[in-house]
Amino acid sequence: MERLWGILQRAQQWSPTPVETIYKRVEGPYLGGLEEEEEGAELPLQFSPMEFKSPELQGPRSSALIPWAAAARKAAPYLVLTALLIFTGAFLLGYVAFRGSCQACGDSVLVVSEDFNSELGLDSHQGTLYWSDLQAMFLRFLGEGHLEDTIRLTSFRERVAGSAGMATLAQDILEMLSRLKLDHVWTDTHYVGLQFPDPARPNTLHWVDAAGSAQEQLPLEDPEAYCPYSATGSAKGQLVYAHYGRQEDLQHLQAKGMELAGCLLLVRVGVTSFAQKVATAQDFGAQGVLIYPDPADFSQDPHKPGLSRHQAVYGHVHLGTGDPYTPGFPSFNQTQFPPVESSGLPSIPAQPISADIAERLLRKLKGPVAPQEWHGHLPGSPYRLGPGPGLRLVVNNHRTSTPINNIFACIEGFAEPDHYVVIGAQRDAWGPGAAKSAVGTGILLELVRTFSSMVSNGFRPRRSLLFISWDGGDFGSVGSMEWLEGYLSVLHLKAVVYVSLDNSVLGDSKFHAKTSPLLISLIETILKQVESPNHSGQTLYEQVVFTNSSWDAEVIQPLPMDSSAYSFTAFAGVPAVEFSFIEDDQVYPFLHTKEDTYETLHRTLRGRLPAVAQAVAQFAGQLLIRLSHDHLLPLDFGRYGDVVLRHIGSLNEFSGDLKARGLTLQWVYSARGDYIRAAEKLRKEIYSSEQSDERLMRMYNVRIMRVEFYFLSQYVSPADSPFRHIFLGQGDHTLGALLDHLRLLHPGGSQSSGLAPGLDFQESRFRRQLALLTWTLQGAANALSGDVWNIDNNF
Repeated sequence: MERLWGILQRAQQWSPTPVETIYKRVEGPYLGGLEEEEEGAELPLQFSPMEFKSPELQGPRSSALIPWAAAARKAAPYLVLTALLIFTGAFLLGYVAFRGSCQACGDSVLVVSEDFNSELGLDSHQGTLYWSDLQAMFLRFLGEGHLEDTIRLTSFRERVAGSAGMATLAQDILEMLSRLKLDHVWTDTHYVGLQFPDPARPNTLHWVDAAGSAQEQLPLEDPEAYCPYSATGSAKGQLVYAHYGRQEDLQHLQAKGMELAGCLLLVRVGVTSFAQKVATAQDFGAQGVLIYPDPADFSQDPHKPGLSRHQAVYGHVHLGTGDPYTPGFPSFNQTQFPPVESSGLPSIPAQPISADIAERLLRKLKGPVAPQEWHGHLPGSPYRLGPGPGLRLVVNNHRTSTPINNIFACIEGFAEPDHYVVIGAQRDAWGPGAAKSAVGTGILLELVRTFSSMVSNGFRPRRSLLFISWDGGDFGSVGSMEWLEGYLSVLHLKAVVYVSLDNSVLGDSKFHAKTSPLLISLIETILKQVESPNHSGQTLYEQVVFTNSSWDAEVIQPLPMDSSAYSFTAFAGVPAVEFSFIEDDQVYPFLHTKEDTYETLHRTLRGRLPAVAQAVAQFAGQLLIRLSHDHLLPLDFGRYGDVVLRHIGSLNEFSGDLKARGLTLQWVYSARGDYIRAAEKLRKEIYSSEQSDERLMRMYNVRIMRVEFYFLSQYVSPADSPFRHIFLGQGDHTLGALLDHLRLLHPGGSQSSGLAPGLDFQESRFRRQLALLTWTLQGAANALSGDVWNIDNNF
């Protein structure tokens, strides 16, 4: 036993000193770089952070190590056999002891998990960059920029799409990007149909008498404010006040006995987009729409700046995105397309007016007083429903073929360069556009500069980072939609996520994210990493849960059509997110007005614009690092099972009515179950797999990144129904359309449905809607399962 104990002690002495990697700052041309110093033994040349290799046992050769060797020569075979047995036992015990010591060696064993991803540097001598290292590097380089100056200078530039000022700004951005360490910088040009006011024939609004003759003209105080894509021509009719112009608002007027056909509607800015207001008015037979900003919809804080009563609000009225004169096609060459128009273009005129003009109109209205919740804050206005005196609205906007330019900058990934993490911001603006596009453009440019500096100091993203500055955004995300239409066949295979920077700073008190469900878990993780700009020592997540323990109910919202990220998800099947800091649930009053200046935004945030913009940049940047760097894409593909489950609660309400007609929703329930099982099966496969297996990780990533695409209906045409997403899209194939149709089964169901008034439940239409929805959901489950031999469609 004494001999055995001696051999064990020698075996432990042979164990190598644990390796520790220490990063130090490098002074020189790349400030802030990371270089490694090693203490103890050196890492092998082929060392990988994904595995641990036991070192070879080495020790000095000396006869003193085996003092019984002389006796062994005399005893010959017996001693040799005994020595071998003792040595074997000692070796095994020493190996166990060695492994036990490694359990506590800490930093010497590199562990890679979802929260602590690592990568090798540009060469084997650069060392390992952990998540904490990348985070620190990102924050350092971001802090060296001039974000506030970039935002301020951008807001001073003329940026109307197609203008000479926009062309100059685009050239300046291209030159700036060309000086950075980027792999590719380029532009693409689209020739799109945009609508502008006619300076020679301005739009007009007149009172008319009973015979329809024009009387006093009402001044449109801002003649440059208009609604792009409004129908042109003249519209006459009595005026009716219709609150926000929603479906339920117009149904309420009808229930009061108001005849809307042939009227002009006066509606308030907010709640729904301009396009939705005009489309709903058109469905109810209105002849035209006037849209005004009511002071009640904005902050009443006397210490904050307010919107002038003489200011109108700009907004397009195309119920869709992209160039409405080339629907379904990219506008690369405007001479090659058939003369068709988007079905989302209105057939009635629309015009924005100021609160001052709206007050004059409301004072003339007669009829019943509007419900209390319809009352705004216009002084002296009784807020009656009408009808009132006759009006004539004349809109003379004209269509112009306009070249727009998107600008691209790319950092290629080293492992999956054909998979893109895309981040973009609108560059154009009607008016100063400080909050609308200057903030997003400034943050985008600072992120490009920051990631370029990181690449120079050792950061190598696994996936490519694609930065895009969009043109034509104020006309309905025209630049981004035309790009999506042009490269749809490629993007659904390659684009991982889209991150939008538009409208990201509209206040400083609350944080909201409009997003795909796939990104909710990642957003929660990043919120815990970013410090709140207005609560020192508190993260954004802690700020949210302080007021609402259900953080996602407080923060997460679905993507609306007027979001610049909407088309990426609803049209292209790419998960997307657009996030904003807002002011106490109040709308930023100056958006889309001539008062959206840098000074106004700075005053509204009480001088906190730099801090809030920095927080946005930190949030966006850390999203990009995780999405481009993690071995396994951090997208929660199981979330859509919860989405379907929530909607099934609404469907169950109609089960009894359907059963009485011999119909059932069982197919939807079965498809949802298949999706849940497929998601759980994939989760277990990933959990039990080797993350160091690059081929396996890529296979899983491809399945994960295409989940959103699986929810685009394959059974409808993109030309006829461009927004094919069954949860976010528009058309009979969507879950929303099925629910609206089912509501017609109940008395008064047309009042609560999104359908045009006067429709009844149709069994044939229901069966088609159910088939479209079910097989898209089932197809998503099949695709998530992977191989066709693992699929079992057994309803």
